[in-house]
Order: sequence, then structure tokens, then C-alpha cells
Amino acid sequence: MKIEQIYTGCLAQGAYYIVSENEAVIIDPLRETQPYINRATQDGVAIKYILETHFHADFVSGHLDLSKETGATIVYGPNANPSYPVHIASDGEVLKVGKISIKVLHTPGHTMESSCYLLFDENGNEHALFSGDTLFIGDVGRPDLAQKSASMTQEELAGLLFKSLRTKIMTLPDSITVYPAHGAGSACGKNMSKETTDTLGNQKKTNYALRQDMTENEFIHEVTNGLLPPPSYFGMNVTLNKSGYESYETVLNRGMKALSLSEFEELTKDSEVLLLDTRTASDFANSFIPGSISIGLEGQFAPWVGALIPDINQKIVLVTDQDKTEETIKRLARVGYDHVLGYLEDGINTWKNAEKPLDRIERVTPEELEKELEHKSFVFDVRKPGEYEAEHIENVPSLPLDYINENMIQFPKNEAFTIHCAGGYRSIIAASILKSRGYNQVKDVIGGYSAISKTNIKRTNFVCPTTIN
Repeated sequence: MKIEQIYTGCLAQGAYYIVSENEAVIIDPLRETQPYINRATQDGVAIKYILETHFHADFVSGHLDLSKETGATIVYGPNANPSYPVHIASDGEVLKVGKISIKVLHTPGHTMESSCYLLFDENGNEHALFSGDTLFIGDVGRPDLAQKSASMTQEELAGLLFKSLRTKIMTLPDSITVYPAHGAGSACGKNMSKETTDTLGNQKKTNYALRQDMTENEFIHEVTNGLLPPPSYFGMNVTLNKSGYESYETVLNRGMKALSLSEFEELTKDSEVLLLDTRTASDFANSFIPGSISIGLEGQFAPWVGALIPDINQKIVLVTDQDKTEETIKRLARVGYDHVLGYLEDGINTWKNAEKPLDRIERVTPEELEKELEHKSFVFDVRKPGEYEAEHIENVPSLPLDYINENMIQFPKNEAFTIHCAGGYRSIIAASILKSRGYNQVKDVIGGYSAISKTNIKRTNFVCPTTIN
């Protein structure tokens, strides 16, 4: 028996490849299927099942393409009702794979169809739990993502989750290994650990949601308290996972169209086309095509695309480093942004060589920021609320990048102002969005709060106003 966790850091997502004898199982695959097929081919095994723990909100699963290419059966737990052929397993049903068995545990709460998969080894011993978004390391799945489809409140779903955890999971042996669908950085929970596996016994000791003395009401309060609104693309990804989508190869081939300068200019004349630049934040700040938006591949690219581009059907034209175009299209497809029309051939060099106009983002050092603060200049913190509350520059308001589209009016359009994040990645994204909307006097702090914290600038954890007075 072999269990391999295939972890994708930019999505904080874990897929799983399990082999016994000449058969394999894939759990919660990503959109691109070739890595799984390559593993099976190398091991000389056939993929028998594709197990889905639920309809994912934060990424588009590769189950449809993988099933078409391998003939493997897609399996969901009870209450799933997709628009394509699958096997809906009953609670407690056992699936045979080589010499091992996998038992389906229906665990509603995160969503109504959420299920975990309990693996029994060759000797019939309970060995591992693939817990999806029901149980994370240090956390549990948020119960607010399926309210509309379930016609239930988040409190009612949290109550179901409480029962699922205590009747289906906490009764299992402490020795089994928990393999969740996500780790720290995912928006599918509140406070996940950076660890991506653990024993169930240790989780019973350390996970706040598994406390033995916790009442159902206490659980509901703790699990629902402090939930931030989910990214806008979550609902659209659920729809794609439930109803189907274009094949990954179709999406990739469409996006991999090299555009000449004239073709590029013709496409980007259309106000409905978004020009997305995926180079590093520093490269973008130094020079970029006017009107383009920066979301660099070096950060959590796909989740930020989903959070900041409201329409999953948005037409996109790319400016990338030449060897990163396919990677960009792949990461966009992972979250359902399938409408890339092409990329500027040779990237920014083509634009520069044609002596076309360029824009840049003015950047200041923390020391220069300190002088600006003495003159009471406008400064904004675009980090997440939790980072801000932990510590921030005294009297500087919070306007998180996540909600920049909703909070645009809070920035002064006709005055100079400075923004910062933790290290510069998110603030350059924010600056590019602001620049594209006509906020031409925005500046960025080099090194972000990490560099600011090493200066004498006054800092506090007192919560400041989030609007301009």
C-alpha cells in the first residue's frame, strides 16, 4: 500500500494518490489530470475510483477529465446530486481497492454532501482518514458556505458538523492518520495549522473543535464566531464542480495563443477584457503597461484572482514572463477562470521594444514613510484584519485588499497616499487596481510591514478607524 499526499501550496490544497496491488484511488484531484495519470502509469496501476469529499468551493476539481481519460468511477457521498454520471455511495459503504478497503463516512456540516473516507489496511486495521473539509489540522470546515443550497442557517449546519465529528470521527482510534483537504492559507476554515497531517489522537488533544467537554452550543458559537465573508468565486466554483466544465486541455489550448503587438492592442481595446500581469511585484512596479492589473505568480495567485476578479467568465489577456505562461493558465483554470484569450508574445519586452508608453508605481522606503507620517500624510494598511489587529502603525486605518473593490471610495482619489501590506506582494496588487481606476498618486512601501517594524515608527494593536474622517 502507498499513500501520497500531493500538496499544492498556492491553494493550500491536498489531493491524495493511494495504491494497493494493481489499483489506485485519487481523492480530490486538481484540474490538471496528467500528474495523476503519470503516477499511475509509472506504477503500472489502473485508477479505479476518484473520490470527492464534497463539491469544492475554492478550486475546480479534475474529476470529470480524469474519469473520461481513465474510465475511473467518480464517487460522492450521500446528498450529492451532480449533473453527470457518478456513484453516490451510501453511508458506511465499503469500496475495495486491491487489498485495502475504504469506508464512506457521511459527515454533513461543512456541506450537506460532505463525506470522509476511512482506509483499512491489508490486515483490516483502521489506518487513515481522508477528512476533506470536515476536519482540518487544528480546525474544522466553516459551516457557512452551503447555506443557500442547503436552505439552512450556518448555525444549523454547525450543529450537524458537531454531530458528525462526535459520532463519525471522534469514535475512531487515536492512532489513525488524518489527511485533510487543506492547510494554512485556505479560506475554507478559520485557523488551520501549517501542518498537513496528524494523528487523530493528537487532534483530540489540540484541536479546539474536538474538546471532549464542549457542548453543542459552545461548538456552534466557536465555529461561527469571526467568520469573514467567503471569496466571491466560491459559489461559482461549486456550480462548476456540480454541473461540469470545459476540459482542461481546451482551456489551455485557447489560452496558449501568442499575440503579436497589434493583436494584443486590438484585444485590449475592448473594455470587457482584463489585462493581467503575473510578473513579480517588483518587476511590475518598475514598469508596466498602463491599465494592467498585477497579481504575481510568486504569491497565492489563484485565491487572489478569485477574490479580486468578480466574474469567473472574465475575458483575460496576459503579460507574463515567457516561461510562465502555461503555469499562469493552469493556475487560473484551477479556480475556474477559463477565458484567457492569449498572451503578449515575449511579454513586456515586446511593449518596450515598440517604445510604447509605460507606467510605474512609486515606492518609498520605511524611513521615507516615517517622514511622511510626520506630515500626517494618508497611509493605509491593506493586510488582513487579523494581521492588522495583531499590530499596525498608530492611527493608520485598515482597508484590506480582499475588499478593495467595495472600499474604493475610501481612498483619496485626488491626493497622494501610501499603502503597505506585510511584504509588498499585496500592496502592489492594490496599487495596480487603484492605478487602473485613476488613483494616480498612490505609493507603495518597499518591504511592507516587515520592514516598517524595524524602524522607530509608532505601532500599536489598538484598533483604529477603517474609514477616512
